[in-house]
Amino acid sequence: MDRLASMAVFVRAVDLGSFAAAADALEMSAPMVGKHVRFLEERLGVRLLNRTTRRQSLTDAGQAYYERCRVVLAEADAADAHASGQSSEPRGRLRVTMPALLGRHCVVPTLLDLARKYPALEFDLSFGDPIADLVDGGYDLAIRTGDLNPQSGVIARRIARQRMVVCASRAYLRAHGKPRALEEIAQHHAIIYRRSGRVRPWLFPRDGEPPLEVWPAGRLRLDDLEAIADAATKGMGLAWLPSWLVRERLQSGTLVTVLPDQPEFPYDCHALWLPTPRLPLKVRLAVDALAAALPKLVA
Repeated sequence: MDRLASMAVFVRAVDLGSFAAAADALEMSAPMVGKHVRFLEERLGVRLLNRTTRRQSLTDAGQAYYERCRVVLAEADAADAHASGQSSEPRGRLRVTMPALLGRHCVVPTLLDLARKYPALEFDLSFGDPIADLVDGGYDLAIRTGDLNPQSGVIARRIARQRMVVCASRAYLRAHGKPRALEEIAQHHAIIYRRSGRVRPWLFPRDGEPPLEVWPAGRLRLDDLEAIADAATKGMGLAWLPSWLVRERLQSGTLVTVLPDQPEFPYDCHALWLPTPRLPLKVRLAVDALAAALPKLVA
């Protein structure tokens, strides 16, 4: 068997936590993944992985070998690119996970531009809330919004900020009045975003202080932002939504901004990837393209 190919399979099996997950990511059978790992173990004369029916873990020798394999594979990719004159031409498969709505509306248009520009680049895009884990899903890149949970071994770059606005339909405001201050929001019906079982407050920036948290009351709780925008358009209450999502509704007048003089809260958008001795060209180009395009799309 090819030693470099077996090293790549071994690294993916460690990253994803199982032979089955690695097989799925590499589009091969789980027994073939095991064959690659056994080939390395027999060649080295040491056990790399402790395996049971339920879990796997690296041995001490396996941990050291895994870390060196990552370096070797990164250098091999760089050498191939340099030797073939492809240092500026990305190729291979780029796996990206992203929030569903932000992905469809803002991320995918930029990635499609890359696909048109680089015909040797393949894309495997996944949409979902909550976002899949980089390692568990075998992704090269993740796009996430809001505060990031502390994650060891993950590199993050802010690529845009989306503005949050409070809006409602004219019919709702005629029937219930228009709030003139943040304190009056509590007196209104709100359409609430609930994600992963949690209701989050509406946030409003304050100079030199943590953002003000407003916990609106309402009988409608949804886990889809576009459905919230639809409900607000039908006069069901106030909504706190990304400006890019309701831009056309605000321009057409089906929704209007509430408290227009109140500063809008900026939600950060980040690109995340796993550390590597040399960032793959396909990942770097995607991150740079998103950092250039996304601020205009979410403004």
